[in-house]
Amino acid sequence: MAFALLKRGPSNFERAADGSMTLVEHIRELRNRLFRASLAIVVGLIGGYLLAQPAFDLLKQPYCRLPGMMVDGECQKFLMLAPADGFILKLKLALWIGLIIAGPVWLYQLWAFIAPGLHRHERKWAYVFVAIAAPLFAAGAALAFFVVDKGLAFLLESGVTGADSQLEVTRYISFVTTMILLFGVAFEFPLTLLMLNFTGVVSARRLLSWWRVVVFICFAFAAVATPDPGPFGMTLLALCLSLLYFVAVGVAFLNDRRRGRGKEIYAGVDDDEASPLEVDREPVRAGERIEAASPIAAPEPIAGPAPIERRYDDVT
Repeated sequence: MAFALLKRGPSNFERAADGSMTLVEHIRELRNRLFRASLAIVVGLIGGYLLAQPAFDLLKQPYCRLPGMMVDGECQKFLMLAPADGFILKLKLALWIGLIIAGPVWLYQLWAFIAPGLHRHERKWAYVFVAIAAPLFAAGAALAFFVVDKGLAFLLESGVTGADSQLEVTRYISFVTTMILLFGVAFEFPLTLLMLNFTGVVSARRLLSWWRVVVFICFAFAAVATPDPGPFGMTLLALCLSLLYFVAVGVAFLNDRRRGRGKEIYAGVDDDEASPLEVDREPVRAGERIEAASPIAAPEPIAGPAPIERRYDDVT
């Protein structure tokens, strides 16, 4: 068996890396990767079905903290408009949890299909970016839960029904999960700027020159995304996004300094200033002596037409 393992050919990953796989083999490789990822998601879905109830108890905490929702130490129940809403909601929560549980598997399958087409340094930075993306998304999700917890009471108190109104369960969970997804994706914005800088598309100085526009966009996005119309949630999200932007710019400056960017021949030269010309000047030497040529003889005059003799009887 050991001899058979030593004699086996290169793996699909190695063959894809050296470009020896055909188009049909690439399609088969994609099919196998998708099958393994789907199988992992199904297994995660089973685990998520078991964890759906604790996840629901966690997501309903902002609702239970509303005034008048706690009676005898128990939270008031949600409204359901259809008999199957509770079961369908449990399946949705199970799918979300299953995607999180199976995340390492399906992300690896995706990476194993893409990685052979990347260079070695591109793979290294991809590992770093993925390692940073997960904590950033988690931080955005935690901030979203905090903002919903503080802004939900304001939304209900500002309405005509009051803060003690019962909410429909599917719409409430959809509202909370959408906020978590929106905040989590928004926290990936600085990572996108770093990817543009590390690939050489945008320099750190160019990123810093956009700070006014970026801060304005952060506040505008926070004003639209946060459920709380008050200044608390909007300011908190905008300040977090702005802080992450400036951190990304600082990392971009360190990357430019490490790579020696900004030291080109035109760096530090104003627009109206002549750029220095680095040329090797050659000394001017006397040329070779040229001998005088023999004098050229004057050309002989060209004879003109013979004069016409006129007779006395010519008519003038």
